[in-house]
This record gives sequence, C-alpha cells and structure tokens, in this order.
Amino acid sequence: MKAARLYGPGDLRVEDIATPGIPDAGWVKLRVDAAGICGSDLHNFRTGQWISRSPSTAGHELTGTVIAIGEGVDTVAVGDRVVADSRFWCGDCAQCRAGRRHLCGSLGFVGEICDGGFAEQAMLPARLLHVIDADLDERVAAMAEPLAVALHAVRRLPKTTGSVLVVGCGPIGGLAALLLSRTFAGTVLVADRNQARCARVAQVTGATIVDLDRDAIAAAAGNTPLLAAVEATGSIAAFNQLLGVLDSGSAVAMVGIFHGRLDIDPNLLVEREIALLGCHAFADELPDAVRMLGELSEPLLALIDREIGLDEVPAAYERLLAGRSDGLKTIIRMRQPVEPALVFDKLAERILT
Repeated sequence: MKAARLYGPGDLRVEDIATPGIPDAGWVKLRVDAAGICGSDLHNFRTGQWISRSPSTAGHELTGTVIAIGEGVDTVAVGDRVVADSRFWCGDCAQCRAGRRHLCGSLGFVGEICDGGFAEQAMLPARLLHVIDADLDERVAAMAEPLAVALHAVRRLPKTTGSVLVVGCGPIGGLAALLLSRTFAGTVLVADRNQARCARVAQVTGATIVDLDRDAIAAAAGNTPLLAAVEATGSIAAFNQLLGVLDSGSAVAMVGIFHGRLDIDPNLLVEREIALLGCHAFADELPDAVRMLGELSEPLLALIDREIGLDEVPAAYERLLAGRSDGLKTIIRMRQPVEPALVFDKLAERILT
C-alpha cells in the first residue's frame, strides 16, 4: 500500500510499504478514508522535535472504516465508520488515573508513537476509535480531532461579557472562531497576517477582522473590553503584540506551537492580572466534537483549503510551510476504487425505487 512516511527533519517520502496484517488483541485495522494535515505535522517535519521512531507514517487527524478487529474488541465492528483519538496515553500514571490523559507523563501521538493516517490502511488501538454517523462526509469527519483541540482551548477561557480575539486563522484558530461565533455572546474578532485566510474565516464565521492595534480593536468591539483571546499562531512577535492590546483582567488560551522562547516582563502579567492558559491537545472534548460534526458540516466544508491525494503530501507540506493557503485545512482523500458490482447494485436500487 502507499503511505507518506517521515524519516527525519525535512525528509518525508511517499512510498509503497507492506499492508498491515491481522490486528493484535485490542487493535483494529482501518481503511483510511480521509486525513488532515496539522500544524504539528509541519512542526515535526521542520524540527524533528517529536520523532521517536523512523520511519513512521505521519497523520493523526484521520477517519476510516473498520475492516478487521483483533481479539477482545467489542466497541467497534467491521464496517463501522470511525474517527481516531490522536492521543496515545499510558493509562497508568497519576495524570491518567485522574482522568487527565492529555497530560499523561509518557504521552505520545498517533503518527509518531505508532503509524498514522497518511496511508491507505492503518492499525490502531480500539480504545482510540469513536464511531460516527455512516452518512457523514469523510472530509468533515477528518476534522473531528482539530475541532476537539479548538473546543478545549475555547472551554479553557473564562466566561466574559467583553469581546474575544482569535490571533491566527490556521486550523485551530479558525475552528476556535467558528465555535466562539456560535456560543459567545460578545464580539468575536480575528487577526492573521494571511489576509485571504483571515477573510475566509471571517466570511464563514461572521467574525470581524482586526489588526493587532488597541484603537482598532476597541472600535471593532464597540468599546467593550477585550478580556479573552486565543493565541493560535505560535509566533513570538504576534504574542507580544497580543499582550499589548489586551485589557487588564484578561485571559489567553495558548494553543499555538511556538518556535523560540518568550521574553516578557512577568510584572506585566502580575500588575494587569493577565492569565496565560496552556492548552495541550484536548481533554474529554472529542466525543462532543464528534456530535457537533453534523450541524457544523457546511461551515467546515467551506473552510477546507484543498483536497489532495497521498502523492501530493510532500508538496502540500512545502506549500503550507510557505504560508500559501487561503483556507484552514488540507484534506488527504483516499479515493478507493468502486467495485463494479456495487455500482450495479446502486443503479438497480435507483431503478426499482
């Protein structure tokens, strides 16, 4: 089968590898239907920070159809359509026992600690799989995992009657803006140096585009205080600008993957009571995200940047790292050949009805 495998920093290869065999006890074999490219995939490709095995098949945002199950698996059945939890937790550490699997002391991720979804088939533990509606668009289903990440960041923010600013209209920032536009009572603002992408998010979510300027933000928000923000760029420069426009008593959900280190005066945080809230993956939001997929299908589809095949993954990495996108998510679709018998059956069904 074909797979996109990461060998080292800057070394991603699409190649033919052996098809997975019979699943071990507790594991499930999937035919991958679609997968999304994540900013953390790009970060790992660029830096090698999370490479723990080489080569490894990348991709932790995936949806597929169960084609085989291992001994003892009773949570899914052959033929089920599923999405995957990206987190590979131990289950034994203090954090896992307390229900905080996203903070597991030895946490790894699908596509790193085990092979992921940039392949025609994948093998995953049954505990990571969530059954979805059989009629759900596979492109929408592939966005369940990043939607859960965005939902976790949004839920980390305190309730406020002021305005909220999302800095960075990439996948997580854009999805956070979508969620906030449906749940937040105040004004939702978005900022991104990629004007086309920011415009797409604003059009789909109804958010207002702003520059990171205090007067511009105050005018756009109707002079309501800016008390909440989502930092989804991972840019030191953008973060420093954000601190300059926040009102006192505000909170920032930090979900971007940063390159470099912060150099800030901690007294700024103390005297203005600004709370920095780290947001790592998601806690228990994935089932809620899955339940939202149906009602959010239309805006999610409108936020897709491109749909590609496996052979196009390396070029997509290059394009995304260069910032050449006007949508949120590049979706890899595994276009499976349709069996002639299936085509005939469907045609016959239409004629008889």
